[in-house]
Amino acid sequence: MFAQDTIAAIATAPGLAALSIIRVSGPKACSVASGCFAGQDLEAAASHTAHVGIWKDIAGSRIDQVVATVFRAPRTATGEDVVEITCHGGDYVAARVLESLLEQGARPARPGEFTQRAFLAGKIDLAQAEAVADLIHASSEQAHRISLAAYEGHYSEGLEALRTAILELCALAELEIDFTDEDVEFADRASLRNLINHALAQVQELLDSARLGTVVREGVRVVIAGRPNAGKSTLLNSLAGRDRAIVSEQPGTTRDVLEADAEFGGLRFRFMDTAGLRRSSDSIEQEGVQRAYQMMSKADIVVYVYDLVCGLTGEDHQALKRLENTSVILVANKADLVSGVKGEGLPLTAIGGPKAVEPLVHALQQQAVRVYGNADISRTVINARHKTHLKSAHQALLEAGTALNANQPPDIFSLDLHAAARELGMITGVITNETVLSTIFSRFCIGK
Repeated sequence: MFAQDTIAAIATAPGLAALSIIRVSGPKACSVASGCFAGQDLEAAASHTAHVGIWKDIAGSRIDQVVATVFRAPRTATGEDVVEITCHGGDYVAARVLESLLEQGARPARPGEFTQRAFLAGKIDLAQAEAVADLIHASSEQAHRISLAAYEGHYSEGLEALRTAILELCALAELEIDFTDEDVEFADRASLRNLINHALAQVQELLDSARLGTVVREGVRVVIAGRPNAGKSTLLNSLAGRDRAIVSEQPGTTRDVLEADAEFGGLRFRFMDTAGLRRSSDSIEQEGVQRAYQMMSKADIVVYVYDLVCGLTGEDHQALKRLENTSVILVANKADLVSGVKGEGLPLTAIGGPKAVEPLVHALQQQAVRVYGNADISRTVINARHKTHLKSAHQALLEAGTALNANQPPDIFSLDLHAAARELGMITGVITNETVLSTIFSRFCIGK
């Protein structure tokens, strides 16, 4: 579908920088670039060579001194001829270089079109293509590791092995269909049942990993709650490593939800400081309390802070009772002010800064693993589209197993097995359609 088009786009982010890169891909990439480049003849240049020269517009006006790197098909990212022009950074120069390429006959690339061409050329599969976008948007070490593993193909290898195993089950079932009159079984029912159960377990493992994948992508939502003056805002500042919230001895200082991010153990945590939980005639403060409870109901983990000097009050117990079905870490703050008193929960001195809250950080990491698991990096699902197809594959395998247990003929459970294989193929792009591709690649940035 792109055989006649040569596309161009700026690949680097806008703004001031030392360098900018403009990419050109397509059958006329070298000739288009050569029309603007004063120096080596790029049309005659060997693959994987870099050339210094002057870049000019169609009227011959000098734009910049650049480095043009030539890559010849098929040993390129897109499978086509590619030229990358490195010029001095800044929006103006890069825009002039791109404009000159368009004047020479290239057209502007659509969002994600370079990656889409790589997929269509068989350089990467669809799951790897989506991993490119995940890598760009990775906001933590864990997200980066999962995205990189998927881009390198580890995730796809596991899916394809599973899909192949299911197709082999289909082949066994369909052989029996061909020999129905002879009443031949090419695999005993117990073996088929074991193979289906094994496939079910593998798909279920991937679905279970999606819970961790979601928090890796979005961050663990941690709400800091408690009564006024328990030290919630001080704790937020210590966890974030900076003064994010106003700290005051006056109760009710925090009226709205304040957020701060921090990364611990490769996982991003989104901390939310909330209004102190107490009865008040102040309508604004009461609105803050209601918002606090709303945030707690949506939290992955609630860090409930109380003042160890005062101990747990009746209001604390009431709030904790409302959190019985929530993952809660109870923190006894101001432990430095109390000697010999053992309160409930984790004793801390929030005012001590990041070092002092390390025990809480450790507890948060442990709680996140307990709640979301600790899946294999190469088999962690972070893509919502993949999760949808895996659910459908799991259901199809369940139905195949049910039909097999009911001694249904092989043509019945074979249809379900084919459905499961098809759903897995939709993830890697072995089976796809143009609508799916357009939807996926339209979310990419231009130039990627």
